[in-house]
Amino acid sequence: MRLPLQHRVVCGLLVVVLSGSVRILAGQTPDARGRLSAEGARALAEHRYADAERAYEALRDLSPGVAEVHASLGFVYFQQGKFTLAVASLRQAIALKPSLPNVSVLLAMSLSELGQFEEAVPGLEQAFRQSSDQALRRAAGLQLQRAYTGLERHADAVGVSLQLIALYRDDPEVLYHASRLHANFAFVTLRSLAQVAPDSLWVHLAAGEANESLGMDDAALKEYRAVVALDSKRPGIHFRLGRVLLARAGRVAGTTGAESEAMKEFAQELENDPTNANSAYEIAEIHRKAGDLREARTFFETALVHYPDFEDALVGLGRTLVALEQPKLAIPHLNRAIQLNAKSEVAYYHLAQAHRALGDTAAQEKALATFEQLRNAAEHTSATKTFARPEVTKQKLDSAAAGKSIR
Repeated sequence: MRLPLQHRVVCGLLVVVLSGSVRILAGQTPDARGRLSAEGARALAEHRYADAERAYEALRDLSPGVAEVHASLGFVYFQQGKFTLAVASLRQAIALKPSLPNVSVLLAMSLSELGQFEEAVPGLEQAFRQSSDQALRRAAGLQLQRAYTGLERHADAVGVSLQLIALYRDDPEVLYHASRLHANFAFVTLRSLAQVAPDSLWVHLAAGEANESLGMDDAALKEYRAVVALDSKRPGIHFRLGRVLLARAGRVAGTTGAESEAMKEFAQELENDPTNANSAYEIAEIHRKAGDLREARTFFETALVHYPDFEDALVGLGRTLVALEQPKLAIPHLNRAIQLNAKSEVAYYHLAQAHRALGDTAAQEKALATFEQLRNAAEHTSATKTFARPEVTKQKLDSAAAGKSIR
């Protein structure tokens, strides 16, 4: 697959020296060569590559021994996607004048575009590792990443990708290709896993996670249950089962008994690993939603023993304490949640309720003002939205509470 044009246009920097050298002919020769040189240089500067191609091809026929003409023509071919012609011209330029700057890099990029990765890699490696020109280094790095992938040198490709991200961390094109590369690397790794251990726990676990991330709940449950059949005490597996059961219940109308079934899985996870704060939290949240506030408090507190900075558990415990008419105890937990996430609408809402219950009108109004500010901002931006599934059930405002005033 050919790289998008935006990868290639940056290589205009490669021919600054070349076009300057060719323009010398225009000042030194008053004949057709001078005219063609001037026309080609002007067309090249204006990115009129078809016109530049015609001028430089004519100039090449008149001056076949001028390396800069072949190099500039090679660049023009490259910009038009005529990579086979580019390779021939650039090789001729190097043969005539090996010292021409950056021509070997352009040749390597042309070879990469043709899929001749083995031959392209040395020149791309040199440019990526040694060039002080950031645009050139970026272009060479993207092509090198692509060449390594074509040679199935996936670890090397990932290494280049990580370097590119470090160098150009705000470059959307670099990030886009990195995401594709890393996804491909993950696929290749999982394929290898399936080949070397097709019936292993790890294959089922990986497949379950992949299906869960895609929202394919039944397929995820099947894979996770296969893991349980192989190792019922595998850390985290019962938690994953419980999460999928809850997710499926939220999407499939008429699902009955899902929360009860999920609760059993979370409880089994806690039996296997009493320090699993996520499972304790999920049990607490199920109890809270069912109105079993004392049980909810117990499990929220259990989660926080093992994970003191668990934001959702802090909010869950705080709102539970408010509901249990213990607002003074709730405030420290809600404030800690806000310290961890200053944009937590839910924490501010319940903090306002706690202050209201204590009769602290000033603190209530302050918390409520921040809540309303955050709510208004959320309605006008999608910047905080994510396509990833949350690891645990997120704290949300109850539908009734969200729509009423707490002043």
